[in-house]
Amino acid sequence: MLGKWSLLFSHMCSSSSSLLLLWTLVGLDVVEVSGSQPGIPLSVVKLWASAFGGEIKSISAKYSGSQLLQKDLWAITAPRPGTNSSSEPGSPVKGRINPKNAACLAAWEESGGIRGSPRKHGESFQTAYRKRLLGPNLGPPCTEKYKEPEKSVRVEEIDGVKLVKNLALKLEEVFWKKAEATRRLVEAAEEAHHQHEDNPDLQYEYFNAVLINEVDEEGNNVELGGEFLLEPNDHFNNLSVNLSLSVVQVPTNMYNKDPDIVNGVYWSEALNKVFVDNFERDPTLIWQYFGSAKGFFRQYPGVKWHPDEHGVIGFDCRNRKWYIQAATSPKDVVILIDVSGSMKGLRLTIARQTVSSILDTLGDDDFFNVIAYNQEIHYVEPCLNGTLVRADRTNKDHFREHLKKLFAKGIGLLGVALAEAFTILNEFNQTGRGSLCSQAIMLVTDGATEMYDDVFEKYNWPERKVRIFPYLIGRESAFADNLKWMACANKGYFSQISTLADVQENVMRYLHVMSRPKVIDHEHDTVWTEAYVDSALKDKSGPSLMTTVAMPVFSTKNETKNQGILLGVAGTDIPLQELMKLIPKHMLGIHGYAFAITNNGYILMHPDLRPLYQDGKKRRKPNYSSVDLSEVEWEDKDDILRNAMVKRRTGTFSMEVKKTVDGGRRVLKMHNDYFYTDIKGTPFSVGVALSRGHGKYFFRGNVSVEAGLRDLEQPDVALADEWTYCNTEEQHEHRHLTQIQAIKMFMTGRRTHLKCDRELIQEVLFDAVVTAPLEAYWTGLALNKSENSDKGVEIAFLGTRAGLSRTNLFVPADQLSNQDFLTAEEKEGVFNADHFPLWYKRAAEQVPGAFVYSIPFSTALENKSVVLASTAIQLLDDRKSPIVAAVGIQMKLEFFQRKFWTACRQCTALDGKCGISCDSADINCYLIDNNAFILVTEEPSQTGLFFGEVEGAVMNKLLQMGSFKRSETQHHISLSPKLIH
Repeated sequence: MLGKWSLLFSHMCSSSSSLLLLWTLVGLDVVEVSGSQPGIPLSVVKLWASAFGGEIKSISAKYSGSQLLQKDLWAITAPRPGTNSSSEPGSPVKGRINPKNAACLAAWEESGGIRGSPRKHGESFQTAYRKRLLGPNLGPPCTEKYKEPEKSVRVEEIDGVKLVKNLALKLEEVFWKKAEATRRLVEAAEEAHHQHEDNPDLQYEYFNAVLINEVDEEGNNVELGGEFLLEPNDHFNNLSVNLSLSVVQVPTNMYNKDPDIVNGVYWSEALNKVFVDNFERDPTLIWQYFGSAKGFFRQYPGVKWHPDEHGVIGFDCRNRKWYIQAATSPKDVVILIDVSGSMKGLRLTIARQTVSSILDTLGDDDFFNVIAYNQEIHYVEPCLNGTLVRADRTNKDHFREHLKKLFAKGIGLLGVALAEAFTILNEFNQTGRGSLCSQAIMLVTDGATEMYDDVFEKYNWPERKVRIFPYLIGRESAFADNLKWMACANKGYFSQISTLADVQENVMRYLHVMSRPKVIDHEHDTVWTEAYVDSALKDKSGPSLMTTVAMPVFSTKNETKNQGILLGVAGTDIPLQELMKLIPKHMLGIHGYAFAITNNGYILMHPDLRPLYQDGKKRRKPNYSSVDLSEVEWEDKDDILRNAMVKRRTGTFSMEVKKTVDGGRRVLKMHNDYFYTDIKGTPFSVGVALSRGHGKYFFRGNVSVEAGLRDLEQPDVALADEWTYCNTEEQHEHRHLTQIQAIKMFMTGRRTHLKCDRELIQEVLFDAVVTAPLEAYWTGLALNKSENSDKGVEIAFLGTRAGLSRTNLFVPADQLSNQDFLTAEEKEGVFNADHFPLWYKRAAEQVPGAFVYSIPFSTALENKSVVLASTAIQLLDDRKSPIVAAVGIQMKLEFFQRKFWTACRQCTALDGKCGISCDSADINCYLIDNNAFILVTEEPSQTGLFFGEVEGAVMNKLLQMGSFKRSETQHHISLSPKLIH
């Protein structure tokens, strides 16, 4: 195979008419598309294709070392005389690399090894070459150090059900540890409050998160500031923190020294020792905190807070989802907003803001609707008459847009509106689709002329299942008494909102009333949030995604026990990156992945969950936390997978899928098998997807620990940064260790407390030994400069299924055309927690031995103009064989294009005079890859573009011919907002 690309030529008539001739080359096939006039002979095109394809593949194979590595692997798995030759999965296959294998040796010498190297009889070329490189006095004897070890390989089919159940158990353990840490906070907070007696005159200096380390004009610490030691900590992404103390944040609209605040801060100081103890028990913890019902927020570790550009910190812990979910039960809510004539002007503005703030307090487990009323009732969203919708981000934003359209006129008939609200709640509850828990009516109005006791008697008494929360808008109190009576008669709460500044504090009060049943019954329910972005804890790639475990904190004092007083909520954050480290990526294969969803079907983690816009500004998408599984696994038209996981079932599912890679520019088609189960003690379910074919099989390789560690410590070796070979986070003394150092200590027994994945380590040691010859091979190519005519090749690289990589530079690092390649700056080019490198993925879908070529789309600058070539390495010459590695090279685009133009000057003329070439003014030549992106063109600005953008008519012709197929995919980024019922 010459690789996967298409070679396009178009012959232009002198009259500048449209394209007349076109040939495509895919692999070795050249097809004439059209042409009624004399053009380029087909034989010439085939000649050019053969010349270019043969040379570029030869260069790619030579510098990548693909033939050497493939033959070494086949030598390992080849049966020895007298052994079973079966290569079926599960049957052990043992063998020994034979350094004298003629084919293997020929590959070395043919590909640029040093000629004339004296070798003893029977000595491998690798050993002899190492001796020459090291010399007689450098390191241990090469014959001993590089002795070929005995190796064994076994291919097995992956048990997807067992795999997902094991993953669920690991996740369950992590979630349980975080929940226990939160429970200890709850117990300590309740005990501290129980022992405290409120003192309205208490004076207490505490560390205010905004004021710490601030000084006045005279250089003195400001009040509530003080000197607070902060040190950068790598566990918190080098944020400066204090691991001994917490800090307290008070909302901007509240007084820092309010007696309620000071008393609460005083007794909650007891949490400091629990924070520290939790962190010592579980060093993987990050933020721990207590959010008070009074409004203050205690956070550990201590960190300084900075106001925004307007000098304001808008954070109020009581508005956060973790607080609201823990403080209240799921609820069905109907919001009634008065739009009669008396609500004109400022009152309607305050009413809109009040409704918007109420929507902020609703979470994904809640359901709602908004009805405006005057002499008639008007559903704010006309399409949703007589029903409720889930209170996710998309739906709430949709309703906010409709609130802007409201205007005031006429008279207000509240009785009709109340009757409609009661009817909706009753009928929706009977469908079984709602929260099946609490129900409430929020009434936003400037007054009520009567009590409407007849309505309440008909719909709500004597059970009083629906609570009424009236919000009186404006300063006048003429009609306040009727509203207060409604609240008291229906187990609700009355609030008056006079200005926009009063809205948030008054709206929040209803939450404490809704929490009373839970408080009285002392139900310390553990709640878990959906994925959300923590703006404080960010890394190079931007803010971190996380979930929170939270529990309510109650007053246990005898005198208030039956009043149902909520003190606040304690919580702990869990970065999703920590959860992703538990995924056995080497078992999932190149295209496989793990994912988790909430009880509402929203994604907790998934490779296609991208919370930020890819525009370089790291802007958050508005609905990133409520992306439904059906929006990324969109081929499941009947939501079979989603519904089974929401119902917390254990099972399997299969379907054909199209997965986009390279920023959505390319599509890989495959058949996935899904395996799923629930995570006990949480509202989450987890699944794994395995692609059929090579993705269903894995191999177990075995080498000696000594040999593996020796080759693992070579300077050209690196391990996947985001994979966990050993857990170095659980013990403080291990945090300074690299993964390779940790592996060495674990495998030699020097650190018995290290928790490591022995199976993964065994695979990576095997990979280190098997790929070790590449180091000498690449070094030989680099040193043999006198015979190296391929000056455009810059890097050779290798990646294995166990996350091991090797690289070799053929030019100095500062002369690389694309210095971001194989670094964290190009995330698609390296092993990540949720995906293999792009060059590995694409190579795996080609015929083994065929190279796939592309221009990285991040290479926008001229000095980054490169071409990548990669090919997959199979363990066995068998369809069921796993892809164990991929190798490739990076070469200069100019070098690659020069080879192309040179090839296109050849012809079959005996005198060597070619009448036709790509140099001709009336011929346009293109080289495009297997996804129709231009690799070579006479117009440099078109390089990297989709061919259809440049030659749309020709692209259509290629589609009609079947040379390319149009692939349509759906991505949740581009979906228009939809209402989820």
